[in-house]
Amino acid sequence: MHAGARHLLSAVRRGTTASRHTGARLFSASAAHRADFTHAVIGGGVVGLATARALAERIANKSSSSASSGSSVLLLERHDAVGTEASSRNSEVIHAGLYYGLGSLKTKVCIRGRQLLYSFCDQYGVGHRNTGKWIVAQTPGQREAIEKVFAFGEAYRGRDDDGSSVLPLRWVSPDEAQRRQPAVRAVTGILESPSTGIVDSHGLMQTLLGLFEQAGGVLAAGSPVTKITPLNSRDGSGGWKLHVRAADARDGEETIVTADTIVNAAGLGSADVHNMITQAHPLPGVEVPEPMRLYYAKGNYFSYSASQPNVSTLVYPAPEPGLGGLGTHLTLDMSGRIRFGPDIEWVDDPTNLAVNAAQLPRAIETIKSYLPSVDTAALQPDYSGIRVKLQSAGSVTSGKGFADFIIRKEPGYQGWVNLLGVESPGLTSSLAIGEMVDKLFYSSQAV
Repeated sequence: MHAGARHLLSAVRRGTTASRHTGARLFSASAAHRADFTHAVIGGGVVGLATARALAERIANKSSSSASSGSSVLLLERHDAVGTEASSRNSEVIHAGLYYGLGSLKTKVCIRGRQLLYSFCDQYGVGHRNTGKWIVAQTPGQREAIEKVFAFGEAYRGRDDDGSSVLPLRWVSPDEAQRRQPAVRAVTGILESPSTGIVDSHGLMQTLLGLFEQAGGVLAAGSPVTKITPLNSRDGSGGWKLHVRAADARDGEETIVTADTIVNAAGLGSADVHNMITQAHPLPGVEVPEPMRLYYAKGNYFSYSASQPNVSTLVYPAPEPGLGGLGTHLTLDMSGRIRFGPDIEWVDDPTNLAVNAAQLPRAIETIKSYLPSVDTAALQPDYSGIRVKLQSAGSVTSGKGFADFIIRKEPGYQGWVNLLGVESPGLTSSLAIGEMVDKLFYSSQAV
């Protein structure tokens, strides 16, 4: 047996021997079987890690206050390491929550996630900086766009415990702009978001993984899920059986894992996980639904090797409806180096991570609009990431509708929480999403 298969079997044994959680919960644990795990989280990106950690710590805390000990949460990751897809291929920005509408789930979990993330980074020593962000306008139309962002901030009347606004925004005068960031051009206005920042995403994920395992959680890396079957019922009320193949297994060798509940946090693979259940195990009396399909927007990033111009805040162009993103913006890494991106390039293959150098001229055009002194010879293709979309390119570019995060107990099923369309601001929102999933399982006041 290869190492990956041995690792997964070891994980199953650890889960089976762990004490069962007996605290209040809003899901079934059938007496007809004893599942290997209480929760199986599918997907080891930052959202899956945050969710698994929240569930493991709940069980560990409950166990420490009772006679039982140990946790029973399994985190299944198809790659050999956590966080190798979108979670590590992004701008590493801590977003404020400005663009997603008053009633959206994106706004809610982004704002809550930002608050949790700054606190978490301070508590556990994860690298981060509160850089702030300038949204710059060059035309009257762009000025109107950032005025709408400001109006949204004014309309969102949430307040932190200290009485400050949860969406602070301020206008930057031309004199102040010249004094603070003289290289940045903004012809018709600058709106500043003081609560925006950056985070070391790799450090964040390693810290979450450490806390998850410290709470007794079990990681099975290199373990793609190939099939999911409800146990003893059609709706999952009897638990779930997961067929898992070690990436290095021979002859299609699989391990079967059982869990009381499952969380689909598979990101780029979330539609595949969703369809494993809805297509093969539709609810009784319900027509088999159309298979879920996701769409993929690749973002190319460009490094900058010159030391000038010197910019110390993030700079974003004014938002454009139908763009599918926030435009090619200037961000900073933890050492203060400038980088630019992402642009948007719709692709059919989510594994297509080659940086498209042909996109550079268009990126330069956008960059020079707000940073005219940029040394274009110092710009080089760097890396790319894939953003998962619930809508096609045509729907997005035509401005038809807004695709919110889907974070829910899947209707009609038991013990299945589905996370779909979690793109940006997923990194910022990750801790809040973990908190929300925990409440969906354990709180009668679940959102």
